[in-house]
Amino acid sequence: MPVAHIVFDIGKVLIHYDPHLAFHDIIPDPDERTFFLAEVCSHAWNLEQDRGRDWQEAEAEAISRHPDRADQIRAFRANWAKMVPHAYDGSVEILRELIGAGVDVTMLTNFAADTFREAQVKFPFLTESRGVTVSGEIALIKPDRAIFDHHARAFGLRPAETVFIDDSLPNVEGARTAGWQAVHFTSPETLRADLRSLGVPLEDGAMERA
Repeated sequence: MPVAHIVFDIGKVLIHYDPHLAFHDIIPDPDERTFFLAEVCSHAWNLEQDRGRDWQEAEAEAISRHPDRADQIRAFRANWAKMVPHAYDGSVEILRELIGAGVDVTMLTNFAADTFREAQVKFPFLTESRGVTVSGEIALIKPDRAIFDHHARAFGLRPAETVFIDDSLPNVEGARTAGWQAVHFTSPETLRADLRSLGVPLEDGAMERA
């Protein structure tokens, strides 16, 4: 099918995300830091904030499991900005090139509502697409099909003519289950080539021109 709509994920596609960066000074020992982020403030724990749980409830839940780590648990939200230190310039270039070419571009992200607004201030390009669906604002989350269906309805997308870009293979498969086309993001250079192979109007990348 021809491509009419491009939908970007955000974390690890447009901006870097690594919670370890916020805890290098708080928990200097790498093994202890790995334990903390795997068992105390884990990915699964943080995903509930992406689903809409507020931080006060999240911190209370984690502290109930690890009362001796209350200060470290509260430091997760307090130091969140350190987890997103920079954008992926090559991906942002593609995003802006698509918008400039008149391609319909939106975003669909697993993100807590409040931290996403902070991210938009830090990274203004997150305001440049036609719009964004933020999981924490609607209590739906990838890779569940419901969030893809919601996004398609909200933005009037034709699923078969929509390409979704995500670094997570389960999220890519979730999009395909909803009838979308999907690309697994590994690098900006590969993304550019993948989109061009689908007929999306993009120039050759710098590496291809060299």
